Amino acid sequence: MPSKQSSIDAYLKGLPADRRETLEAVREVVLKNLPKGYAETVQYGMIGYGVPHGIYPAGYHCNPSEPVPFLSLANQKNHMALYMFCLYTDEGELARFVEEWKATGKKLDMGKSCVRFKTLEDVPLQVIGRAIKRIPVKKFIASYEAGLGERANRATYKKGSKKSSGTASKKAAKKANKKTTSKKATKKSATKKTSRKTT
Repeated sequence: MPSKQSSIDAYLKGLPADRRETLEAVREVVLKNLPKGYAETVQYGMIGYGVPHGIYPAGYHCNPSEPVPFLSLANQKNHMALYMFCLYTDEGELARFVEEWKATGKKLDMGKSCVRFKTLEDVPLQVIGRAIKRIPVKKFIASYEAGLGERANRATYKKGSKKSSGTASKKAAKKANKKTTSKKATKKSATKKTSRKTT
């Protein structure tokens, strides 16, 4: 449920008291452990933390006018969420995060990078803090760019496969067409010979 608020204070003030307290507590841990270089802002209707254009001018590949998102904190209709794009781009850190969370005995409700929770008691704050602290800007951008390279390679591979598949189909069609034309020519020639004999 993206917010239309343009400032973080306004975003938090617009929340019910219990959710505001929860998100403020998670935000405090994020800010305390956020490595140098990331900037806090409202991005995509959420409280966002990203790599500013001053550090990474290319911006986010999905929308270059936006900074590359590192992490986002949001209030949704049925839950609150922490979108950890920083883990989505790094399988090793993701595995470590999941392992550490589960070791606390708290239930982990997580998609590819989205951690969903309903109360502050659901969240092992120290695990989130440690995960964020382990990913400085340089490390994050390296894994982000590596992911972009893999996506580009996959896209090229798929394109190449379709192209070769299409070429093979065209060749097969051409071959079949030649056979049909050859059969027609043979039949026509045989008809002419029969016609001459009859005359």
